[in-house]
Amino acid sequence: MRMDQVKLADFLRRSRERLPPQEVGLAAGPRRRTPGLRREELAQLSGVSADYVMRLEQARSSQPSTQLLAALARALRLTEDERDHLYLLAGHRPPEGARAGTHVRPGLLYLLDRLGDTPAQLLTDLGDLLAQNALAEALFGCVCSIAEPDRNVVWRWFTDPFVREAYAVEEHDDLSRMHVADLRAAATRHGYDRPSTLLIQRLEAASEEFGALWQEHEVAVRRDSRLRVRHPAVGLIEFDYELLQTQSADQRLRLFTPPPGSPSVDALGLLRVVGPETAHRRHR
Repeated sequence: MRMDQVKLADFLRRSRERLPPQEVGLAAGPRRRTPGLRREELAQLSGVSADYVMRLEQARSSQPSTQLLAALARALRLTEDERDHLYLLAGHRPPEGARAGTHVRPGLLYLLDRLGDTPAQLLTDLGDLLAQNALAEALFGCVCSIAEPDRNVVWRWFTDPFVREAYAVEEHDDLSRMHVADLRAAATRHGYDRPSTLLIQRLEAASEEFGALWQEHEVAVRRDSRLRVRHPAVGLIEFDYELLQTQSADQRLRLFTPPPGSPSVDALGLLRVVGPETAHRRHR
């Protein structure tokens, strides 16, 4: 991303001028020409030199660091949206949002239920399946579970041979690499915290395939792709896979839509009729 000096300068100046000094514990004083903060005051509050604040507001500065931007955002009392805007104007990615862990907001559960014609799942970025609607249960109930011991899709893929029976053999290698590369991206975002590190250690101990792929240091977030699933009652169904980021940085909404006009449209319609109970039969 590139820094936009002019827009950054304008946003900083206007944000400073909008902030009443009383909100940051400063006296308004009778001789102010502006109702907002002075540059010197912003510099003092953020721990930045007044000269650098002036150069930022005159679009003459070098690219500020993320640490400096965080200090300016705090001093200016920016909202989360305003802070993210500041980072983007300065040419940096905004900080990740708050993590929700395994808590599912009621609004997301409501959304899943309303997506009646589309299989949809909610997962953490580490691969824990948190919730799915009825059609996803009908489609993936044979290989996915929200029961806590079995809900991590990466763990299931590398430790339960039954899971792979739902997918074409020729696609297994690509799917394995996808799982590992996506997990590495998530673990890096988590800073290799305890949950991500424990999951990786368990996988390395349980699966030679995972261990070998992990050593290759591939990284990629799976956002969209074509996926084929073999269902025990309706046969092979092909989907376009889309991943949507939720408000929480560590949760994702996955949608599965059949290509328009394909036989998979009719297969999905049949799946709505047969329901989830057939999904739990073992593939032959």
